[in-house]
Amino acid sequence: MENYSTPTADFLKLGRKLRDSTTPETIRKITAYARVTSAEKHNEKDGYGLNPIQRSIKTALILTEEIGIAGPAITAVMLLPIFQNTRTQTPAETEQKIKEDFGNEVKEIIHGLNRVRELNGKNVSIESENFRRLMLSFARDVRVILILIADRLCLMRMAAQLPENTIQQIAAEASFIYVPVAHRLGLYQVKSEMEDLALKLKDRETFDFIAGKINETKQARDKYVARFIAPIEKKLGRLGLTFEIKGRTKSIHSIKNKLKRQQVEFEQIYDLFAIRVILNSSPDREKADCWQVYSVVTDMYKPNPKRLKDWLSIPKRNGYESLHITVMGPEGRWVEVQIRTQRMDEIAERGLAAHWKYKGIKDGNGLDGWMDGVREALEQKDADPDDLIRAFKIDLYENEIFVFTPKGDLIKLPRNAVVLDFAFAVHSGLGCKCVSARVNGKNATIRHRLRSGDQVDIQTSSGQAPKQDWLNFVVTDRARVKIKQSLKEQAARQVEFAREALKRRFKNRKITEDEPTLMRFIRKQGYKTVTDFYADIAAGKTEVNAVVERYEEFERSEKESIAPKERGAEHYIAPETPADKPTHDDDALVIDGNLTGIDYAPAKCCSPIYGDEIFGFVSSKGIKIHRRNCPNAKELCGRFGYRLINVKWSGRPGANYAVTLRVIGNNDLGIVTNITSVISKENGVTLRSINIDSSDGLFQGTLTVMLSDTSAMNGLIGKIRAVKGVKQVLRY
Repeated sequence: MENYSTPTADFLKLGRKLRDSTTPETIRKITAYARVTSAEKHNEKDGYGLNPIQRSIKTALILTEEIGIAGPAITAVMLLPIFQNTRTQTPAETEQKIKEDFGNEVKEIIHGLNRVRELNGKNVSIESENFRRLMLSFARDVRVILILIADRLCLMRMAAQLPENTIQQIAAEASFIYVPVAHRLGLYQVKSEMEDLALKLKDRETFDFIAGKINETKQARDKYVARFIAPIEKKLGRLGLTFEIKGRTKSIHSIKNKLKRQQVEFEQIYDLFAIRVILNSSPDREKADCWQVYSVVTDMYKPNPKRLKDWLSIPKRNGYESLHITVMGPEGRWVEVQIRTQRMDEIAERGLAAHWKYKGIKDGNGLDGWMDGVREALEQKDADPDDLIRAFKIDLYENEIFVFTPKGDLIKLPRNAVVLDFAFAVHSGLGCKCVSARVNGKNATIRHRLRSGDQVDIQTSSGQAPKQDWLNFVVTDRARVKIKQSLKEQAARQVEFAREALKRRFKNRKITEDEPTLMRFIRKQGYKTVTDFYADIAAGKTEVNAVVERYEEFERSEKESIAPKERGAEHYIAPETPADKPTHDDDALVIDGNLTGIDYAPAKCCSPIYGDEIFGFVSSKGIKIHRRNCPNAKELCGRFGYRLINVKWSGRPGANYAVTLRVIGNNDLGIVTNITSVISKENGVTLRSINIDSSDGLFQGTLTVMLSDTSAMNGLIGKIRAVKGVKQVLRY
């Protein structure tokens, strides 16, 4: 909506939703503020290139319709873009203005949202659990977290309007932060959609493949579901139960994980869907009715007892209740049946919004315990959800702080940790050389106590070394262990200096040092260890010349001569063979928009070839090119998003690339010969290596071939699959 003078359908819809939870005066004020801001053109585009008021309206609708939050939270969402774009007030003045016009509650929510926005502005790398915890500790009102989840879902739905260079980061943050939090809050519907959208944004090829397969099989699947549930419906109807039965297809993200985990083709997945039986039962009959349905289903179809999941007796920690059983349906296919009541289904699908109506459970500590506490507060019967949530603040991690490195990595430390603790947490070498730090741009000593959100840049000196008194003010076990270890190493170096001094003195006196004789001499002097002996020399407690004279006397008295030990045989180490380096045309890639001729190398973890969907990662060894579906892509995008650069193929393939294929098939006579024959007949394809292992009538092999691009690879895979006896051909 470019201007509030012409309200959009979404805004009118939101207005109808807010009538029961927001006063007409508040709605009038919000509209007035937005009109002024729109007229001043302060809100034309936000950091993602979107109209901020349109984004706020869509986020607010998600909150009201899909999560069930209204009142002050919606007011805050609508006001946030207005006040974030003001050019005439400081943040403190802005928040004071919000408090005066809309109350302290709305002001506190906006304050929490601004704190998280500041956190994201630090260009942090998202190390899953630590970043989630810091975000939660910054957002001390639970409504802030729900708003953040809704806003991220809104952004992902609007991905087509976003700049290409932000899409991967948005998807990675969703996977690392928002999906796990939504899961713990029981927002399964939101969580499932975010997972699918993240896959769509990160690996469109896989998403489209699975979505296409699901659509292709829909008619046959619907027919099978109808055949499966018909006798169940008939029997449950005779028992007088009120129910609904429906089939639910697994999410695309879930299917992708199954394909990857089981290493099978799509057609070999038989549990693409689940049958859900939803009962209309009274609270006192819920469990009994569910188990009665279980009895009916297992009487008709043979159950797999190993796949029984009873979340009726002991619900999941996020409140999920259901009874799952896998049975053998028609045509010998395994089918999962989920049995639950309407109350359980609403909680499973909508999480917090449904919890307002129903009483649940509370257990656990820390993050999970707090999440359960949120649910218990929201689950009180006959209580207004806004009244319950209003005073509910997060009190997490009172014994932990989270501190940033200059590059944005996040370090978790105990409360009262000092700069020196942080330095040792980053790297022991950094801690040993630490002399001071800059905390949030200001100079600080190594004793400076840190707070959550601090950004710390350690200052070092090559002349620095750990001191004994450091142990008096560090608080982390890691720092104490490293300091003690370093002090021991310093002592060891002093001992080594003493040892060298004694050797030099022996050499000057033309005394041949004999190790066994020296050991006996040291014991004769009353030392329990050799280290103690040299430590006394290093400390000056024993003079070296006196030691040499006593040693000569001891040696003469023993009158022993021990032959020197023969040296052990030397082992021949073959010189390393240089690894084959893939060659590439300088112009095969365009890097960061318009750069060519820049040195790069394909990542060994995924071995991209011409035609693959790819991205660039700036490493310490130059630019590495990864496939979008690389096994490490999720971690790289999440932890080091600031190192990603856009790359694309340009022109024609400039080289041959190595591709490893995994082939599984029947161990038939001549099958390997047939496969190698197919490869040899392909133009531009060279077989580089082959490794075959056969057992129990099956063979598994890996083939490494050299080829030009994905078209050649896909063509080769298709021809190998056509060889009689071949079951699977997968690219590593």
